[in-house]
Amino acid sequence: MGEASSNSTDDDLLLKNFFAEVSEVERDNEVNRILTCFKLNPFEHLNLPFGASPEDIKRQYRKLSLLVHPDKCKHPQAKEAFGALAKAQQLLLDQQERDYVLSQVNAAKDELRMKRKKHLRKDTASKIKSLVEEGKYDQMYEQSEEFQHELKLKVREILTEQEWRRRKMQMRISEEQGRLKKDEEEAKEMWKRKREHEEQWEGTREQRVSSWRDFMKSGKKAKKGEIRPPKLKTEDPNKSYVQRPVKRG
Repeated sequence: MGEASSNSTDDDLLLKNFFAEVSEVERDNEVNRILTCFKLNPFEHLNLPFGASPEDIKRQYRKLSLLVHPDKCKHPQAKEAFGALAKAQQLLLDQQERDYVLSQVNAAKDELRMKRKKHLRKDTASKIKSLVEEGKYDQMYEQSEEFQHELKLKVREILTEQEWRRRKMQMRISEEQGRLKKDEEEAKEMWKRKREHEEQWEGTREQRVSSWRDFMKSGKKAKKGEIRPPKLKTEDPNKSYVQRPVKRG
């Protein structure tokens, strides 16, 4: 317990001494580096290799955040750089987000390895050396600065493609949601008009019934001054139709 506390104190002292030696120019340079990083790769913001552990991430964040902290750094965009570091740490400490970035890194490695195999097929000397050293040749190459640089660029390319697909999908989802919302609003408007029509129809019911009653009454009684034709007599009063009078011989 005492040893762990001592190590923590030593780390704090080292950090304090480090920042005492840091010039304003170095702080400004770090702000500029952070702000010009590829925005979709949090490893770049923290200036860490892809194999960095969560402990490495926390340690590096602490160091860089103190370096560009708005209270310590006079750069006008120090606050923006500080926020970018905080977001990068948050992403990399989130297991799901970190796994997503690393899955793109692995995809990038696979592409570069395939590219290298094609190259070795054409370069007989390199192919023989690779076979003789049983994989050590490839391992050494992947640890080289050349490969790491190619990997960094390839990861940028893949992350950009994935982000573009995500945005296109989001755009389609938004368009579909907009269409559904429009359909819903049109349906609501249609039902509203129908309901208003029914209410108007119901509101005139008494007027219509009253008009019908007046019509029926006026149909049974002769209007004042109106002369009706006489009723025709029939031979058989039980018959409902009019029968011509029968002449008797």
